[in-house]
Amino acid sequence: MHLLGPLLLLLGKDCGLDWHVGSRRTLELEEEGRSGAEKKDWKFEHPKTLYAWEGACICIPCQYKIPEKREPRDNKRKVLDNLTVYHNYTYDQKAKDFNGSILYQMTKMKEFPSQERIQFLGDETSNCTLHIRSVNTQDSGVLGLRTTSGADKWMENIFLNVSSKALGMGSFASGMGKDGSGKQLTLGTGAETQVACRETAPPPLIQLPLEIRESQKVTLTCLLNFSCFEYQIRLQWSPESFQLLSATSTTLTTKTVSTQSELTMQPNWTHHGQNLTCQLWNDNAGGLLSYKTVQLDVKHTPKLEIKVSPEDAIVKEGNSVTMTCQIISSNPEYWTIFWLKDGNRLEEQETLQREKKMVTLTLPSVTKDMSGDYHCEAQNDIGSGHSQVALQVLYAPRLSWVQIQSSPAREGTGVALTCMAVANPPSTDYTWYHNNTEIWRSTNETIHISKVSLSHAGKYSCLAKNSVDSGPMSRDAELDIQYAPKEVTIVLQNPTPIREGDNVTLTCNYTSSNPRVIRYEWSPRGSWNELVPGVLTIQKVSWNAGPFTCAACNTWCSWAAPVNLHIKYAPKGVKVLSIIPHSEIHSGDRVLLQCNFSSSHPTDVRFFWKKNGILLKEGRELSFDSISPEDAGSYNCLVNNSIGQSTSETWMLQVLYAPRRLWVSMSPTDSVMEGKRAVLTCESDANPPISQYTWFDWNNQKLHHYDQILRLDPVKVEHSGAYWCQAANQLGVGQSPPSILTVYYSPETISRRVALGVGLCLAILLLAIWGVKFQQSWRRIQSQQGLQENSSGQSFFVRNKKGDYENVTPDVPEDEEIHYSELVHFGAGERPLDHEGVEYVTLKR
Repeated sequence: MHLLGPLLLLLGKDCGLDWHVGSRRTLELEEEGRSGAEKKDWKFEHPKTLYAWEGACICIPCQYKIPEKREPRDNKRKVLDNLTVYHNYTYDQKAKDFNGSILYQMTKMKEFPSQERIQFLGDETSNCTLHIRSVNTQDSGVLGLRTTSGADKWMENIFLNVSSKALGMGSFASGMGKDGSGKQLTLGTGAETQVACRETAPPPLIQLPLEIRESQKVTLTCLLNFSCFEYQIRLQWSPESFQLLSATSTTLTTKTVSTQSELTMQPNWTHHGQNLTCQLWNDNAGGLLSYKTVQLDVKHTPKLEIKVSPEDAIVKEGNSVTMTCQIISSNPEYWTIFWLKDGNRLEEQETLQREKKMVTLTLPSVTKDMSGDYHCEAQNDIGSGHSQVALQVLYAPRLSWVQIQSSPAREGTGVALTCMAVANPPSTDYTWYHNNTEIWRSTNETIHISKVSLSHAGKYSCLAKNSVDSGPMSRDAELDIQYAPKEVTIVLQNPTPIREGDNVTLTCNYTSSNPRVIRYEWSPRGSWNELVPGVLTIQKVSWNAGPFTCAACNTWCSWAAPVNLHIKYAPKGVKVLSIIPHSEIHSGDRVLLQCNFSSSHPTDVRFFWKKNGILLKEGRELSFDSISPEDAGSYNCLVNNSIGQSTSETWMLQVLYAPRRLWVSMSPTDSVMEGKRAVLTCESDANPPISQYTWFDWNNQKLHHYDQILRLDPVKVEHSGAYWCQAANQLGVGQSPPSILTVYYSPETISRRVALGVGLCLAILLLAIWGVKFQQSWRRIQSQQGLQENSSGQSFFVRNKKGDYENVTPDVPEDEEIHYSELVHFGAGERPLDHEGVEYVTLKR
């Protein structure tokens, strides 16, 4: 049992089953007296009726559902206990059981032997699919599926319709009149189905759309309510000349069992009334089994055919023509038919014969205006149909004219002349006239003149002729030959010679022109004015103006030969050239300058030189045997002729030399009070400029200062002394003489020193007084001791310049109390030379 489930599932797939769940339905038991236990809701899904024919097979897709469990506590899943398939069964009221031919029986999922023709492809829970091989007419009727599961029982009916060679057709066809949903199928009109006696299968059903129209894509369906995987069939459409595109599909579900083929086609009106057949084939069972034929009803617009007398629809002017339009097909029937010419409906000369479905148009005497396209149009409920014929009326040339390509024409270009004539057929012979004189005969309507000249100008006409007759002379056409202005020249209005700055007038002349001259052009272009067309006035003409040329223009321009004004002017492009040397000029070099100019008219010139605006000499060259810095400056050369004089741009003569004339300048002066600022500048003369400065003091010691300016801020007394500097450029080194800087004491310093000196003097005075008193005491003591000394004056020692002390006698006799002494300089550093004298102070007692 465990192996049987997958096998049945595989067979179910081979049967092509689609196990979709549809709407559930419960079949009411047809027999009376069924027990209440059997009226539980068993649910089955399968096709109500299945169709086949002798020798084929039947595949019955089936699903079922066992009623729900009675006891909720019972967790066992209900399964099928017994399955019995009856054929045309009855119900025995007394025995309370079913009687009939048993085709298949299975108990507890075990099959009984000798049941090869019927296969159960289901399972014990939901699938009840059956397969019957090699059916025959005796299999028609009711199949009863008796199912039990415990105390639950059910009998399900399935109807079989197996057709025979003679009787099966009608029953099968009636069964196929409806699809699986019960809807009535639409059958196409046409011939009845005819099946050969050997055929056992019923014919398929052809479903047609409600309406078929020409050129509209439609889909037709050929349907057969049969499908069985062991009996392969195919549906084929014919005839193949319809260019048919079909697709076959099979449906085998619990709702529908069918095989169908969909045909997609785009019919045209010729398919109307033709037969279309769907054939049922089994290549392994005799080939063609049956077929169904329908006649196509294709709705289309009226189809027309036109006949013309004469047949080629070509007639000479004045003759008659008859055109007949007949409807060869129309579905539905047409309701109007008429003629049109060039889109306009014709009401006259028409004869309608409705019974013959035709309308006739007669033109008794045609004219050229009757040529054109004639349309016959018929209308029905679908639309309108058209047919066309082109009527040609032959007539002689008329209304001729000459067309010139192109006129006006430029002299020297090509021209084409065409004789235009209204004629049918076209003209084949042309005669040409120039100013009423015949000049050419040709079979071509166009003549060419490769290069026209003034002699070709004039009136042209032509005469055209065709196979019918000659036409009248054409109208005249004028050939206009145009050309650029001829013999253009320039006339100079000024007297010669012309000088730079003069006003000049030029006139542009020509001899003839077609069309007339409308403008003038001048070359070169400038700011000058053309006050009158063709007359050019040049205000203050430049020295290099010209040559000048002009053009007289109509549609084209003709240029005159250039005219040179030969303007006289002062020398131009004057400049100074350094001949020797070509690069830098050093002091002592030999230098040669030359005065040059670019142009001069007249060419006889004189040369002059100026330095710093002062005339030096005459001559083209200026030379220096040994150049010095004093020769440097701005130089100009002058060139003059009989018209005027021109001066060159200033040429700067630079002489390179080493530093010279060095000296040290002091600011504000060379005598500065201490505490102020002293600025020392190393003045020099050099070219190129000084690149480095070096400073030295009175001891020739380098101060390690390399700028041009030496600043002493604040200046001190010890800064007094001599200073000098060195300057260097790339050509050499120069040295300045020494310059003396004197720094004197400020009043504050002097006050401090005087105060110090006064204090010292007071100390000495006190010491002297003490000494006097001591001496007096000593003398007193000495006198007491008997020692006496003679003393004629008093003095004290002072320090001399050499550092010793000496007794100084006062030079002022009137004040014996005054004593002198040198004021010693106690400042730091060396004592200035200017203050080495002795300073005296007066000490008064």
